[in-house]
Formats: sequence, structure tokens, C-alpha cells
Amino acid sequence: MVAAAQHPNIELMTYSEVVEVKGYIGNFKVTVKQKPKYVDWDACTGCGTCWEKCPTKKLPDEFEFGMGKRTAIHKLFPQAVPGKPVIDAENCLKLKSDKCGICEKVCPTESIRFADMPVYKELEIGAIVMATGYDQFDWKQSYGEYGYGKYPDVISGLEFERLVSAGGPTAGKIVRPSDGKEPKNIAFIKCVGSRDDTKGKSYCSRACCMYTAKHAYQVKTKIEDGEAYVFYMDVRTAGKNYEEFYQRALNAGAKFIRGRVSKIYPQGEKLILKSEDTLLGMPIEVEADLVVLASAMVPAAGAVDLAKKIGFSVDKDGWFQEAHPKLQPVETFAAGVYLAGTCQGPKDIPDTVAQASGAAVKVLGLFSKTELATEPMVSEVEVSKCSGCGFCVPICPYKAISLQEYNERGGHGHGPFTRQVAVINSSLCQGCGSCLPACRTLALNLKGFTNDQIAAEVDALCL
Repeated sequence: MVAAAQHPNIELMTYSEVVEVKGYIGNFKVTVKQKPKYVDWDACTGCGTCWEKCPTKKLPDEFEFGMGKRTAIHKLFPQAVPGKPVIDAENCLKLKSDKCGICEKVCPTESIRFADMPVYKELEIGAIVMATGYDQFDWKQSYGEYGYGKYPDVISGLEFERLVSAGGPTAGKIVRPSDGKEPKNIAFIKCVGSRDDTKGKSYCSRACCMYTAKHAYQVKTKIEDGEAYVFYMDVRTAGKNYEEFYQRALNAGAKFIRGRVSKIYPQGEKLILKSEDTLLGMPIEVEADLVVLASAMVPAAGAVDLAKKIGFSVDKDGWFQEAHPKLQPVETFAAGVYLAGTCQGPKDIPDTVAQASGAAVKVLGLFSKTELATEPMVSEVEVSKCSGCGFCVPICPYKAISLQEYNERGGHGHGPFTRQVAVINSSLCQGCGSCLPACRTLALNLKGFTNDQIAAEVDALCL
């Protein structure tokens, strides 16, 4: 991240979001909204004086999943690049009630800007790489039997990751969130939301098996006399040296139990897990001090809306759809738009890095050309028949159709004899034919598959 921020040919626009995308391959126009940070990052040195003196100190830290606290002015996460703070407008006393302003008084570089406003920038872009990542499956409503939110000692795998991190809220010490004591028995439940059509998603989230094996191994090495119980459906270790790592966790003493947990309930200071060992064919109960759930990966919030803005499709689960799963795994149906990482589907880090490298090579290959070959079988408009109704415009999944003024005497443009007609951008059109049934006047045709050609083929077959 630091290398990217310091590269002379990379403009890093953090704390920003894409609000509009127009154009086509090589000629995209992207509107980006830079959110107000209330801090001038050009002047700020990231010294930390402001957040040390901020009186609003006990806000739940989102990066630590509420297990740590932060101030109203803070860095979004410890390794943030650039390492500059932003002000949380919803909790800042100065922005809410004009009663504080201590950060402005103590800032040695006078970087605080309480009057900061959003800034909109329009960029001319040749290609787009989608790398929106993923979110955790919100199974709180679906898996009420696991007690998440009701029992503080039932946490997610990402929350456990913060507990074992040296930079986390407990400086790497594994503790129970309820009382801060070190747990001795920790249970891990895999496939929470994954491979579950009734409550979650039908797909496998791929990374859960390995990070759960890592967590179980950390329990055995970090906690003296600690026990790790892993409840699983199957163990999938499809990667280089993954099976060896799984065996390492087994050899360290982690207990893998094949079976789904049906219920978790408290008994004193313990949590009781009711399950079945399907290898032994008998029901079992396990006492645990802490329960860690390996929840499914789901598309990032807002990813579907972003795909619609750019003009490509998603699959039934909301993941970005590639042009071909084998021959074009990093390309989309929108020319010039490429995929990298878990925006396309669940992946681990090596697969994500490999796909990102593939997307980068595709962009370089695109930029190395002076001309591009386009799809020959595209839609065309017979202007004399077009009524300008616009029914075809929202139908097109690639945003290739627009309405423009047409002058009966001079082609496209203004004049006394103008009317609206549909216009096809052949650079965007992929020849899918979705627009044809929507045209009430039969003004649209697909090159190579016109109505006259289809009729002639039928006549030839009938002879």
C-alpha cells in the first residue's frame, strides 16, 4: 500500500466513491466523490496530537468490530495509507453542536478544516479494474440458535483475527470478550452460511477451512493447555501446501469433529454446543469458553449498484460476472472492465494476487494497441421506423443505446425538423439482441440476423 501511494504514476484517491460512469472502452468518464475528511491531508503530518487530545474517546472502533475504542478524530485503521486522520462528523462535538474544537487548537500544522465539503472529480479513464472485495455474511438473523449478539463469547473469524493480532485491541492476547479472561476451550464452527441453501449461500467460501486451521493452531500454541474443537462438514485444502498445513494443526492437537452444531446455549460461564459426530454416528455435547464462527463471504455492500452504474452483470449471488469462466476469467461483458479478487467470488490471497496480475496484464495489452477489433454482429437502427419511444434504452445491459435528436433533412443535430431516435454505440454493443423484442416498431435489427435474413433461412429450410 505504501509503495502504491508513493508511485509517481499512481493517483491514490482514498475516502472516495464512484458515483457515475459514462462512456466505453478507452473513453470512460468516471465521476468520483471525495468525502469530506475535515482534515487537510496535504498539510497534516499524521503526528497523532489531535486524536490524543480529542475528548470523545469511547466510540466503538469499527475496524476492531467494537472490541476496541477510538476517538472522534482517528485513522480508519492502523495501517491506513496515507496515515492521516479523518473526523467522524456524527460524533464530533464541534460539528454537531459547535462546542469543542480542541483538535483545531492543538494541531501544530493547522490542518483541521471544519468547513470541508465533498469534492467531485471527473476522470478520463481508459480501463477499469473492479476490486471491491467482500463482506461477511450477516447471519445474525438466520442463525439465532448460535446466539450471536446475545452471547458475547460467540464471535466471528474476523473478530478472532483481531484478537490474535499484535496490533489488535488485546495486543495479541486471546481473551473472552465477556470478562477478559483467557479461554481454555475454544470451539470453531465452519460453513456458517456457506453451503447452506436454507439459511445462507449454496457456494463454498473457500478460505474458511484454512483460516480456521490457522486459528486452531494458534490456540494450541498461544494458550497453555488450550483445546481447539473444530466442527466441520468437509475439510477442503485445495492449494499448494494447504494439506500439509491442515495436518500440522491436527498434529498440534486440534480436534476436528465432523458434524453441524444445532444449538449453542450458556451453562454457567460455559457455552454448550449440541452437535453430532457423523463419523461415530452419535450425538455429542462440547463445553467451550469461546465460540468462533467461520461465516460466509458475500459481495461487498453496494457492489451490485456499482455494477449497474458501469454496465455489466452479476450472478445469482451478487458476485460480478466474468465473460467466460475459463477463457476470459478476468474480463466482463463490458469491454475495458476487468475483475480482480473476491468481487468475482470467494478466493484466498494467492488466487486474488494471481487474478490481479492477470487483470493488470489485460489492461497493459489493451493500452499497447492503437486500434481495437469490435463485435461485428451489433444492433442497428432503421431511423425511418424508429419512433423514439426509448423502450430499448433501459433494456440494454451494456448501456449501448441512447436517444439523440435526428434532423430529417440533415442527419443528427438540431433543426426545425428534428425528432428523437435511438442510436447504437457499436463500441459498447455486444450483439446480445435484448433490445430487439422491446422495439414496438421493428426498427432494430441485429447485423447478420435481420428479420429478412431469418425469414429467408426459414423459407430455404421449408423448400
